[in-house]
Amino acid sequence: MFTNNENTLIKKVSIEDKYEAMIPTRFDSNHASNLCPLSNGDLLCAWFAGSMEGKPDISIVMSRLKKGEDRWSEPELMSNDAGRSEQNPVLFETDDNKLCLLYTAQVDKHQETAEVRYRISTDNGYSWSGIKTMFDKPGTFIRQTAVRLDNGDLILPIFYSRKSNNGNWGYDSSAVKISADNGATWDEYEVPQSVGSVHMNIIKLSGNNLMALFRSRKADYIYKSVSTDNGRSWSRPEPTVFPNNNSSIQCTKLRNGHLALIFNNINKDGYAYDHKNPRSIVKATDTDKAAVWGAPRVPVTIAISEDEGATWPYLRDIQTLEGIAAENPEFSYPSIKETEDGRIAVTYSYLRKAIKFASITEDWVKN
Repeated sequence: MFTNNENTLIKKVSIEDKYEAMIPTRFDSNHASNLCPLSNGDLLCAWFAGSMEGKPDISIVMSRLKKGEDRWSEPELMSNDAGRSEQNPVLFETDDNKLCLLYTAQVDKHQETAEVRYRISTDNGYSWSGIKTMFDKPGTFIRQTAVRLDNGDLILPIFYSRKSNNGNWGYDSSAVKISADNGATWDEYEVPQSVGSVHMNIIKLSGNNLMALFRSRKADYIYKSVSTDNGRSWSRPEPTVFPNNNSSIQCTKLRNGHLALIFNNINKDGYAYDHKNPRSIVKATDTDKAAVWGAPRVPVTIAISEDEGATWPYLRDIQTLEGIAAENPEFSYPSIKETEDGRIAVTYSYLRKAIKFASITEDWVKN
């Protein structure tokens, strides 16, 4: 386990402007990290940890990187339901100085039983309210953070974990929850024809335009949908140039307006995106909706767009297999956010043994 050893100290990598470390943990399995830069300059990271995904001892934990410090704190236990597997944490701040932690809670591996629970902090995450249920419709899942729209609404992407009529998993579909009262009440709007498109990641573009990127259960491509009415209606998700391996992705908008996307640059067919040698997209048919599992979850790659996602001319791997010998290696479920100092913070599951942290710049990606 990575607990207060040399690997947890944030260090510069070689002579490049890249810093990295393992976030401390005392658990066997660590997955699904989510970053949240706070207004006080601290950086929080929440993930789920325990013996194995889906087991009832899986709980939400959280670590803090205080402003100006070079080591993440020991993880703090944030959930404690011994009868449910608690997963996929999301952190975000509201306009009334509240910090929200949302996560899913399911009975063992039965994702169709999941509900969304939450806690609130008014002191930057040092103390928390009791645990309450936010969405109790069975099968409700989250992965990406809520977004504050220009009209003041909060929009939270969700998806429903469902089986097909013949009992196969992977027939999930996406929707958004929208709150006009800072999270007190929520209305739901479906994403049309979104079966197999999950982990919806919403990005604000210019004007009232919203773009959403999705993980694909078909392990083919990252999919995209757009909205021009503050998230009330969405286009049908369509494939982008980026591959997807049926694993999570995340995109964030930097303060200069550029987009930074982090993902596993590979799909079930071994296709990897190369902006210098683009390939045609082979679109899956409407009837091809079965989930595909087992595609590689490496490398972890960052892409930069300077034109709101129209083109992605900059691409660089942040994690590869170089120097690593592991059976079924996995580097997955990345999170990416810009920090107060203008750097780009990244976390991802490192062989599920720990959560790895890296701090880079946009120029690092472009070099």
